[in-house]
Order: sequence, then C-alpha cells, then structure tokens
Amino acid sequence: MSPEVFAIVLGAAALHAGWNALVRVGLDRLLAVTLIQVGAGVLALAMLPAVSVPDAAAWPWLGLSAVLHVGYNVFLGRAYASGDFGQVYPIARGSAPLIVALVGVMLLGDQTSLTGHAGVALLSGGIWWMAVRGAGATGLSRIGLINALITSAFIAAYTLSDGLGARANCDAIGYVLWLFTLNGLCMGLLLWGMRGRRTLAAIAGHYRIGLLGGAMSMAAYGATIWAMSQAPIAMVAALRESSVLFALAISALFLGERLSRQRLVAGLIILSGVMLLRLG
Repeated sequence: MSPEVFAIVLGAAALHAGWNALVRVGLDRLLAVTLIQVGAGVLALAMLPAVSVPDAAAWPWLGLSAVLHVGYNVFLGRAYASGDFGQVYPIARGSAPLIVALVGVMLLGDQTSLTGHAGVALLSGGIWWMAVRGAGATGLSRIGLINALITSAFIAAYTLSDGLGARANCDAIGYVLWLFTLNGLCMGLLLWGMRGRRTLAAIAGHYRIGLLGGAMSMAAYGATIWAMSQAPIAMVAALRESSVLFALAISALFLGERLSRQRLVAGLIILSGVMLLRLG
C-alpha cells in the first residue's frame, strides 16, 4: 500500500467516525441514520451531471450494494439504540476486516503478505478488546451485541460488493456518486413506508446535520472505494477500521465517555495493527 493510499484511508477513517458520532443528534437512531444518508444522497444527486453513467458491468454491484447498505443502516440504528457509541461502534466495525480478508484471499485472489495478515489480526483483536474489555461496568446487552454483529456482516458484504463494483466501473468516483444517490433514495422510501409523512417534520429541523453528516459519509466511503481500486480490498478494509481510534477520541472529548486503561491498551494494539498494515 503506497503512502498516499495509506494517508487517504486514514483520513476516511476519521471522517467515518465523525459522521457516526453525529447519529447522536437527538433524534431516534433510525431517523438520525436516515437523515445522514438522505443528506448524502441529495449531495450525490447534485454532482451526478459531472460523471458518466456507470458501465453495464457495475450495475449489478450497485443494485446489490444499495440493498446491503439499507440493511446496514437499519441495523446500525438498532445497535445504537441498544448500546453506547463507544461499545457498539468497535464491535460493528471489528469483525468486518477478518470476514473481508478471508473472502478476499480465498475467493477474489487478493494477495496480502504475512505482515499484512498479522496487521489485520491485530487490528481486529484490538477493536474487540476495546469493545469487550473497554466497555466498563455498563456492558452491552445481548440484543445490542446481536445488532452490532449483524451490522458487521452487512459491512463486510457491502465492502466486497463495492470493491468489485468500483473495479468493474473503472471510475471509483462515479460509482460512489451513483451508489449514494441510490442509497439515499432507498433509505428515504424505507423510512416513509415505515413511519409515513410525520418523519419529514421530525427531521426537517436537522437538515444541516444531515448535509454535514452526508458529506462526511460520502467523502469517507468515496475515498475508501477509490483506495480499494488501488490496493488489496482486505488491507484497505482493515485499515479503515482504525476509525475506532478516532471514535475513542470523540467519545472521550465530546460525548463524555470515560477513557479507561483498557481502552488505551486496545488503542495501542490497534496502532500496532495499523503499522503492520503500512509495512505489508
């Protein structure tokens, strides 16, 4: 992985942690997640004239990914409704790199060195340590854990789908804009179908947060998809989960969550994994 790709993925990780923290905007979690994804969809729609229509080979991946992102957003909202940000986020992100690495090597032919594999393992282990040992006395409910793990499965699935879709399209930026347009439309229709017109009044006063979070979400994932067209999908997916470190800082500085010794240990493990990924 080149220094440029490495730096861009780290920037994407910081943006990703930031927009997830915005889910605590004051709405219920499903409304907040939908607000941000619709905001991203509006921004992406405005930029569509600047890109070409995706290649025919990319459309099946776009359709699949749109469905997977809906599942991800729904279960992410449920997970945040049943656990703290500092508990749910690490678990939801922690399992995905291992799933992506296994599938990428076994089925997609991605080549990753032993150092890279060690980095994936350390990064995932550190995230899980932070989630389980760093949770403090509160703990995480069974339903919260289940929702976080289902979210993680959706993350792994759409990561692989989008990595292949961006490669098939040969234009990562265009793929991202079409994906976020579809995702915003699907999430808006889903929320409308579930809750009706009253949802509009509930989120209208928060449109600035929606646009800000949407811009952060689109920039973060757009950079990640571009990076997956430049480097092995497994390595990019794992490095992106260093966003847990940024989430740790956000939870301590802005959300009032305690920075325990266990979380600091987990942070050092994650940093070790990031360094090995850079070397791999």
